[in-house]
Amino acid sequence: MREQKKSSTMHKNIWYPFTIIQDAPEPLKVTKGDGLWLELEDGRRIMDCISSWWVNIHGHAHPKIAEAIHEQAKKLEQVIFANFTHDPAEKVAEQVTNRLPGDLNRVFYSDDGSTAVEVGMKMAWQYWKNRGEERKTFICFEGAYHGDTFGAMSAGARSMFTEVFSELLFDVEFLPYPQTWIGDDEAGDKEDAVIEQLEAMLNENPDKYAGIMIEPLIQGAGGMRMCRTSFLQKLHWVNRQYGTLLLFDEVMTGFGRTGHWFASDRAQVEPDIICLAKGLTGGSLPLSITVCSDEIYEAFNSSDPMKTFWHGHSYTANPIGCAAAIASMELMEENEPTFSAMEQWHREELDQLMDHSKLKKQRVTGTIAAIEIDNEDEDGYLNEVANHIKKESVNHGLLLRPLGNVLYLMPPYCTTRDELSTMYKGIAELLEG
Repeated sequence: MREQKKSSTMHKNIWYPFTIIQDAPEPLKVTKGDGLWLELEDGRRIMDCISSWWVNIHGHAHPKIAEAIHEQAKKLEQVIFANFTHDPAEKVAEQVTNRLPGDLNRVFYSDDGSTAVEVGMKMAWQYWKNRGEERKTFICFEGAYHGDTFGAMSAGARSMFTEVFSELLFDVEFLPYPQTWIGDDEAGDKEDAVIEQLEAMLNENPDKYAGIMIEPLIQGAGGMRMCRTSFLQKLHWVNRQYGTLLLFDEVMTGFGRTGHWFASDRAQVEPDIICLAKGLTGGSLPLSITVCSDEIYEAFNSSDPMKTFWHGHSYTANPIGCAAAIASMELMEENEPTFSAMEQWHREELDQLMDHSKLKKQRVTGTIAAIEIDNEDEDGYLNEVANHIKKESVNHGLLLRPLGNVLYLMPPYCTTRDELSTMYKGIAELLEG
């Protein structure tokens, strides 16, 4: 007998991302966004507690970004970016590099976080080839998520997201990620153990590794796992001692998420390559950049076609996207007091949940707070508590999307102290339900 399939309530023409099709609930239709708030088709208003997959750093439908998009669209909507340039792209590059450390001065445009990572890995790989060296292996971290394209998947943790493609992925070598949380007394020992393992790898094969890639301070999709700035400083020191390349995937952590403009800024370290996306345009349009050091750029500065970086995208440096990014960068200046203060707000709220019987491993970095729900299911992405909270949170006026049993908040910078408190009150009510 043929299996009876459950009828789907999803739109008949749309294939939704990260969705188990036969088990999917009816999607909620959003009709309007306004700052922290989203309005649903049935008239309910909910707080966007996660900045809609972490991109709307200034909230929804910000008038300054909307106006910048409108004005740019009337002048130049798109132009090929090979052998042409335009003011918006040049201004974004200047604004970003002025905020980055050291000689991170060369900006390469692409479309999203995965492609920003792909560009960074290709840069690192070809940098060594252009120098006449064969370095074919990347060092990455357990639990990492760098995107869903093949290079990004290869650099990420092997999981249900990548398993079906495993035979197509290239090998990388993984180190433990020294995750920590409030009250963790073993953080320093975990860091030192990872550094010792890294030094052993580099001592044994000093010319093997093209680069070390990490999500600095916070692993996002891997469960909002956090490490300390001291670990990045140790990692940076080892990187410099052994002459490898250090790649920071700041697709999520960039643009204020760690309480500073960038995680590299907070940790006071200088990677060789940094990948940026998500908050770059304030959540309004797809745009990403990969920024490398002058030294890496110079390895490609040749008339030899084989030393050229043959990579590009149709919408590279899209003028409308760049105009949105310029407006977003200006709003970053205005909102710096909020994203700098939000870590303290989170800590004050987490203090009240510290002894909650259902919670463990509370942690916070900058604007991001995470807690793990302790239930009978195994920890991880498929923990059933996630589906319950996603459904019930809307009834409490909140948009939450837990990563399995990891419940996190990542609100936009327009959020007030009182509104953040309202989110935590809603979470407390959900936990009692």
